[in-house]
Amino acid sequence: MIVIRLDRVLADRKMRLNDLAAQVGISNVNLSYLKTGKVKAIRFTTLEAICRALQCQPGDILEYAEDEEPPAEQ
Repeated sequence: MIVIRLDRVLADRKMRLNDLAAQVGISNVNLSYLKTGKVKAIRFTTLEAICRALQCQPGDILEYAEDEEPPAEQ
């Protein structure tokens, strides 16, 4: 699964979500959905704009984590 680490990068940069939304040109609501992981996709142009505004790499925002194994049936 892909984990969104936007909140961590925002905190590191001491930037508020509203400020990033204004710089990127995306609504607060859509950026909040991204931050909380409630989206299934992101456009590369949006990712590029976020990385430009935060001066980071995509890997700083997106992280791959193994899915947890479902409990074994008994």
